[in-house]
Amino acid sequence: MTKVGLRVLGSFRGEVAGEPANLGPAGQRAVLAMLVGAGGRVVTTDGLIDGLWGGRPPATALASLQVYVSNLRRVLEPRRPPRAPASVLVSAVPGYRLCLDSQDVDAWRFRELAYAAFAEQDRTRAVAIADEALALWEGPAYAEFAHKHWAAPEAAQLEELRRATVEHRAEAALDLGWHAQIIPALEQHTRDHPFRENAARLLALACYRSGRQGDALAVIARTRRLLVHELGVDPGPGLRELESAILAQSRSLDLVSPQPLRPVATAPSRRRTPAHRLRRPWGRYAPCHRCPP
Repeated sequence: MTKVGLRVLGSFRGEVAGEPANLGPAGQRAVLAMLVGAGGRVVTTDGLIDGLWGGRPPATALASLQVYVSNLRRVLEPRRPPRAPASVLVSAVPGYRLCLDSQDVDAWRFRELAYAAFAEQDRTRAVAIADEALALWEGPAYAEFAHKHWAAPEAAQLEELRRATVEHRAEAALDLGWHAQIIPALEQHTRDHPFRENAARLLALACYRSGRQGDALAVIARTRRLLVHELGVDPGPGLRELESAILAQSRSLDLVSPQPLRPVATAPSRRRTPAHRLRRPWGRYAPCHRCPP
């Protein structure tokens, strides 16, 4: 089968046999993007039509959808013999689905790597896996379809997972004693997401362990002012307890056994996972069977 690759973490594009693929006009691209968002599960015909035209589909909606699917099949499988069944964009009652491995779609691969980083007990490998996951991002997820109601929830889930992965990577690096090295990335992360208390906690702890107690307290004070003035709430227990520990110069904040900093190799490829096993279905997606071998 011809190698197919799809990217939604940034500009939406595809590759077929290593060459850029012309995914067609806006409606056709939207159909493919909705199928990517389903993670390998079936998207119903009604769901695709709703995603394309909302509550006011034209009388030709079904015919137009079928044309889009036919065109996409030719793009994704240019060498498929006439009348041979499709193996990438396949028909599956009551609609269609993508039959690709997680490594073929950047968003699917990102999810797989992020969860692998969370589960990894070895901190050095956790950092490596998180780095591989975060390197897949080239811009906002589904940016081309930001105005579409079906894209917003998927994009928001991916963005939240990206932020959690950044913070998990920082947590693992702190456990390794790499506090000074992660400060720049955490400073940028807290500037981009100033209401994330966990990010502020990690940055403050990294500053404290780097001998910058004043900067650590300033991070917490800045976050407190922002939360109080903008949201009318006080910091949670994590930040409050860290502030008290820093003021007391508590030994509990010291790293027990720091590890020497060394270059982190890219995590090796892991066993491919069918994408539909990586996440739960959404309301408009019907269950699917496993991709054929």
